[in-house]
Amino acid sequence: MNGTALTGGDPTLLRRLNTEAVLRVLRTSEPMTLTRIGKVAGLSRQTVDVVIEELTEAGWIEEVAPEKAVGRPARRYRFRSEGRHVLGIDVGVTKTSCVLADLDGTVLASAHADAAAGGTAGERLEAVRLAGASLLADRPEVELGGLALGVPAIVDAHGLVRLSTPLPEWNGLDLAAEASTWFGCPAHVENDANLAALAEHWHGAARDATDFIQLIAGRRSGAGMMLGGRLHRGRGGAAGEIGALEVLGWEGQAIDDVRYASDPAGLFADAGAGDAEAVARVDRYAQVVAQGLAAMILTVNPDLVVIGGGLSRAGDTIADPIRKHLDRICLDPPEVVVSLLGTEAVSLGAVRLALEHLNASLFGSHSTASAGLLPHPVSPGGAGIGALRPWPGEAVAGR
Repeated sequence: MNGTALTGGDPTLLRRLNTEAVLRVLRTSEPMTLTRIGKVAGLSRQTVDVVIEELTEAGWIEEVAPEKAVGRPARRYRFRSEGRHVLGIDVGVTKTSCVLADLDGTVLASAHADAAAGGTAGERLEAVRLAGASLLADRPEVELGGLALGVPAIVDAHGLVRLSTPLPEWNGLDLAAEASTWFGCPAHVENDANLAALAEHWHGAARDATDFIQLIAGRRSGAGMMLGGRLHRGRGGAAGEIGALEVLGWEGQAIDDVRYASDPAGLFADAGAGDAEAVARVDRYAQVVAQGLAAMILTVNPDLVVIGGGLSRAGDTIADPIRKHLDRICLDPPEVVVSLLGTEAVSLGAVRLALEHLNASLFGSHSTASAGLLPHPVSPGGAGIGALRPWPGEAVAGR
């Protein structure tokens, strides 16, 4: 026995724990027989029979075709990663990006929608909802188990927008509560740089890093960090908001000179080709960015810095001068790499966050990543255990 099964006490709790045990066994395994499931889960054959019937009826598992064998083959079952889906949304100032994925994190569809500048908080909310609804409209078979949104804001542990300079109309908005009414599933909210870090750690440039800093470089600059393999959000979700320190100049002329260039791609292309004026402009930008990064690097001494956001498309043309300045001002400069996910990092990080919350509700675990319950994708409370809906109060550890 593995210690999971109970023999007495609250029957509802016992049923929940037994169901979790079976789901854990099947979640990351090849199809298994009832006997094998019971052995690995530490449950009796009778208990496994009952749980398997409930999970099959609820659509979480299914029987698979028998292997060739002499005589009557044993029944085998698999976890249905297509049994539920999650939606990740990157809420930008001028664009909303949505990604739909199954429970293995395999991306099934994605879409982008322009966001009109200005407007009320309600109008922007409705625009974001419509972007998600449009992606789901032609997929009636999809049943969402979770939704997560990334926003350019300081977000508290409950999904309330504490402060957003780019989206001031959302300051004080309980975005998680609002979005939870959209598609019949729980919604979770996180800072966009934090979600980019989550995605890069999941299957991007930081897969092998334990401590790293994630930079978003584009029309706005932001940073998040992962320490010990976990997001570091700080007391109120404001960790990494180094741009708020005016003396660093992240909102100054050197940054704006590149950020709002009429043709940023052309500017970096010219710099890569050696044009002296373009090289100087990019170098001034890199120096200011490096000063902000250095303040974080000298504090946490990370393994890695990942450059993400729209400007990451410039590759080493932006990374090389940042490396040069960090080498000059840091005592132990980390490796600097360009994002493998680019502008999709935030929406993929939102997918990962939604999966973590959904797995927490399914498996009763707040450490799903370390437990290996979220495989790397191909492309990161209340209704009762039978329905396998999230239970009230469930939240991912560290949030």
